[in-house]
Amino acid sequence: MEQTPKRSSFSGKLGFVLAAAGSAVGLGNIWRFPYLAAKYGGGIFLLCYLILAVTFGFALMVAEIAIGRKTRQSAIKAYGVLDKRFRFLGPLCSVVPIIITPYYCVIGGWVLKYLSIYVTGNGANVSDGNFFTEFISSSSPMVWFIIFVVITVVIVMTGVEKGIEKVSKFMMPLLVLLSLGIAIYCLTLPGAMDGVIYYLKPDFSKFSITTVLAAMGQLFYSMSLAMGIMITYGSYMKKDTSLSSAVHQIEIFDTGIAFLAGLMIIPAVFSFTGGADINAGPGLMFMTLPKVFGSITITNIIGTLFFLLVFFAALTSSISLTETVVSIICDKTGMKRISGCIITAVILLALGTLSALGYGVLSQIQIIGMAFLDFFDFVSNSVLMPIVAFITCILVGYVIKPKAVIDEAEESGPFKGKKLFVIIIKYIAPICIIAILISSILNSLHIINI
Repeated sequence: MEQTPKRSSFSGKLGFVLAAAGSAVGLGNIWRFPYLAAKYGGGIFLLCYLILAVTFGFALMVAEIAIGRKTRQSAIKAYGVLDKRFRFLGPLCSVVPIIITPYYCVIGGWVLKYLSIYVTGNGANVSDGNFFTEFISSSSPMVWFIIFVVITVVIVMTGVEKGIEKVSKFMMPLLVLLSLGIAIYCLTLPGAMDGVIYYLKPDFSKFSITTVLAAMGQLFYSMSLAMGIMITYGSYMKKDTSLSSAVHQIEIFDTGIAFLAGLMIIPAVFSFTGGADINAGPGLMFMTLPKVFGSITITNIIGTLFFLLVFFAALTSSISLTETVVSIICDKTGMKRISGCIITAVILLALGTLSALGYGVLSQIQIIGMAFLDFFDFVSNSVLMPIVAFITCILVGYVIKPKAVIDEAEESGPFKGKKLFVIIIKYIAPICIIAILISSILNSLHIINI
């Protein structure tokens, strides 16, 4: 299927890789990967993650990007183009970024708030463990959420090549440099090397099926799979860009930043607490780490650099999520990009308000015992994404057949892993995704703890 002149595109391989890597590198790399590595045996978790990345993750990402490039459509129409019986998967997949983007922008607003505090030299104020709780319980998150949405939508409004690609080419190299710089500094802290040993040394006694599930789940969510993002970005990918090579490079970026996040966070926490306070999620980023930074002489400098890094990671991911929603709206309705961006902004502000105020004035309203943000995260990440990924595997593996993806990949160069791709997409990935679905739901409902 030939590219139509009206379809936006990245200028080349570098632009595509950096934009897609920016999508994959997000908050999960920073606030969850280090926690899981510390919990599940350090080096043994890292090894497990790497093996899954070059097999399971590679196959799923190749499939999604190939679907986008082959159909030249976003998720809303791409599945139907491949097989009319799977047209229903388009709307199902499209719901995912519409749910995720608003609450992700709320968290992006939290990051902006902390960045502003450190930039203005008031980092000592957030080292109090109560600051974060008091902040999200107020109406203040609404202001920072709106600012973050405006920044994201303005970038997306400028287009694929002039906006998303240009910003990614600027932010991704800086993100890598910041990660390296902060990691090197953290290694110089007293007691940090104990954290490095704990992080890198394999502890085989902690290896279990739960270790594999944790690595598999982290990889699945980290690589922006089953959100419609890679299909959308694939639709902007030129035919002469090597698909399999690009996926390998995206994985290197994603895994590399996650690894560096571990080198930043685990040694720093070990230096401050001896490793007794490595937790996951917002608690690690907005409570534990500010306490760690508060113990360092150059608190505001390190805090500024760290939250600038986190801001870049959050922004590149929110841009890809927002672009996916805009592309879905434009492909479905035929409207222009600016109109699609305005409608998307309205959706983000409407749904995001619930999450922004969900721990404050709306805290009394809960769904199955969850605040709005937690509920949206549960529905999108734990339920919809694994379902979309599973059905995608069925479509590729048994309906259009793996050859359709392999042929698309080979249009731009050799696809050396095609035999392994067939085995994974038909047999291994569906089983893995069912395991992710079950374990994610049980974890979200606190029946098990991963």
